Amino acid sequence: MNQEKGAALKTLCQLFSELPFHRMLGLNLDSFDAETVVSVSTCGMNWWAIPHFKILHGGVIASILDTEAAFILAVDGAWHAESGSLHNPPVLKGGTIDMRIDYLVPGKGTHFIASGNILRVGNKIGVVRSELRNELNELIAVGTGTFLVG
Repeated sequence: MNQEKGAALKTLCQLFSELPFHRMLGLNLDSFDAETVVSVSTCGMNWWAIPHFKILHGGVIASILDTEAAFILAVDGAWHAESGSLHNPPVLKGGTIDMRIDYLVPGKGTHFIASGNILRVGNKIGVVRSELRNELNELIAVGTGTFLVG
């Protein structure tokens, strides 16, 4: 990876970790592979749908999958950042148009890993498939999203 791309990824990771919604959900960007564009996220333990059985809430699962897809598009460069300043950080331009989530099994676990891949990116629209697994590598849910990128 060249030095310029490495610096851009470092900035992107910092922006990811500072977003209030990500902090509220307990999402952390632990690591990622810039070549295969996979990121690892953990989830705070405050968002159980059924606390006694430790089953992750479906809305949190959807948020993680949507966030993962956005991160992948940003790493790919499909989402372009507007320039920023010290007081106004750069803003990624784009957004979710549509997202379908398939919940395959209850979201049991203590550590959740989100990954995904770009299916297609055009001038204005991108399509991403993302998935969520637990620490036992069980596939919990998959999402396919369409995003405005231009």
